[in-house]
Amino acid sequence: FTLSRLSFPPYVAECRGRLSNMFRSIKRMLKKRGGSRQEIYPDEIFLDSQNLPEFDIHQFEGRIEKPISLATIVSISVIFSLLLVVLVGRAWVLQAAQGEEYARKSEANRLRQTVLFADRGAILDRRGEKLAWNAPVDTEGDFSTRVYTRESGLSHVLGYVKYPAKDKHGVYYRTHFEAIEGAEKEFDELLSGEHGLKITETDALGSVVSESTVRQARQGANVTLSIDARVSHRLYQSIKALAERVGFVGGTGALMDVHTGEIIALTSYPEYDSAVMALGADSKKISGYFSDSRKPFLDRFVTGLYTPGSIVKPYVALAALEEDVIDPKTQILSTGSISVPNPYDPTKKTVFNDWKAHGLVDMRRAIAVSSNVYFYAVGGGFQDQDGVGIDRIEKYLSMFGMAKSPQSGFFAGPAGTIPSPRWKDRVFPGDPWRVGDTYYTAIGQYGFQVTPLQMLRAVAALSNGGTLMTPSILSLASSTEASTLPADILPIQEGNLTIVREGMRLAATAGSASGLNVPYVSVAAKTGTAELGISKQFVNSWVMGFFPYESPQYAFVVLMERGPRTNLYGATYVMRELLDWMREYTPEYLDRGVEM
Repeated sequence: FTLSRLSFPPYVAECRGRLSNMFRSIKRMLKKRGGSRQEIYPDEIFLDSQNLPEFDIHQFEGRIEKPISLATIVSISVIFSLLLVVLVGRAWVLQAAQGEEYARKSEANRLRQTVLFADRGAILDRRGEKLAWNAPVDTEGDFSTRVYTRESGLSHVLGYVKYPAKDKHGVYYRTHFEAIEGAEKEFDELLSGEHGLKITETDALGSVVSESTVRQARQGANVTLSIDARVSHRLYQSIKALAERVGFVGGTGALMDVHTGEIIALTSYPEYDSAVMALGADSKKISGYFSDSRKPFLDRFVTGLYTPGSIVKPYVALAALEEDVIDPKTQILSTGSISVPNPYDPTKKTVFNDWKAHGLVDMRRAIAVSSNVYFYAVGGGFQDQDGVGIDRIEKYLSMFGMAKSPQSGFFAGPAGTIPSPRWKDRVFPGDPWRVGDTYYTAIGQYGFQVTPLQMLRAVAALSNGGTLMTPSILSLASSTEASTLPADILPIQEGNLTIVREGMRLAATAGSASGLNVPYVSVAAKTGTAELGISKQFVNSWVMGFFPYESPQYAFVVLMERGPRTNLYGATYVMRELLDWMREYTPEYLDRGVEM
């Protein structure tokens, strides 16, 4: 039985030839060795055919493996080399280049920083009464909340703050008190103080290991305002009561020391509630503020622009005196109107009305009775009377601060407008300036716009001898800043100022401001009724002045905004109520020589 006689299954046919060759080689080897045996029996070298493995050739079983090619080995080696380079490079970045940064972050994972909120300083009035201060921190709070005086009339003076705020994870994304408007905003740097810092160390489980305060919180400084809260509150009550009773949209008023610029009283109606705005929780009330057509967020004293009407007449009179346009004793006849021929049609005339026929009036009486005809004549000229002219009117009104406003600080606001040919050319291009435009400007109408702040400064300068003061909301006694505010000395002759002041005193004793003719203090004043609307059915009611007349100490201004023309009560009524109240409760302001 030889190998050639073996019958192999088909699936090992491939190996048969190789095995036969192998056996032949073995035979030849044995012959060379001299062996006598000529054949090799199958059972001597491998199993019989019944023990052959049953390979699944469709799954590549029984196939002889081929060696991996060199290209494959090189490719895999390159890939692994690149991965190794990346890993080594990243390790270098983490441990060498950015090691310190990651070390700090790692440290921060166990060291938590907590802000220690500083209390804001209090805001006080000139007598030391608290107007804004801090409530004690409750057990769940991180900072003190702000408390505002319940006395009405001071919200625009004080403003409000928005508190520090957290995100949904309880982390503060705003750590400061955001000051909004008023003294809170203007003096925020002083009031804020400086927050402190606490470091808390925790273990891997989040338990506190230790705590230490790195920096103590420093409370903000107190700020003392020049305001007397009592006077401001009473002035607000009078304005509010008249507005609601008669139908004025709003109102504002202020009282200023004519020698220091300190604002003694200041209010604006309507107003918002500072505490409500600070908490921000009463959305219904806050929404009501925004939808209120009376604009409670408008600070009418600083930023409100209004047609002034006749309160500009004293300054037109000063311009006429300074420019020698008219002798103060010269009389002009007011029959109730003047007529000017139409330059384009001589058969037609333009009529300019007075509010009543005053007869013959000189300058003092013209101021006292507020004669329109007199100021038409001295402002724009009429018949034989020369006029100051619009350019010089603009010059003198600007000199007293009209259409000008501080660009920064607590009293920053809009400038306003004094009508002029340049202004008209911008607003009404192609329409030339006419004498009638000068007439209306001379009585505070046409496109005239001023703020109550500007008129308070102007009347204070008229009363104190021609010094245009910079107003201060800070108490002079507690602030070096307030004592160094600039003041402009106006080039106005004292004799001319005296004539105008005499006219204003006559207005209070026997003229349009006679409601202020009180026995306990001598007042000089000028009223104004500015007509509004096409049909002129609404008016702004003004009164401004100073007291005591003999030695002026305080100037005042009151504006009642947009009320019915038929109404008989206005700004003079409000000021009279305030003076009567001051006589009873704050007589120190009326008794000359008493210091506060």
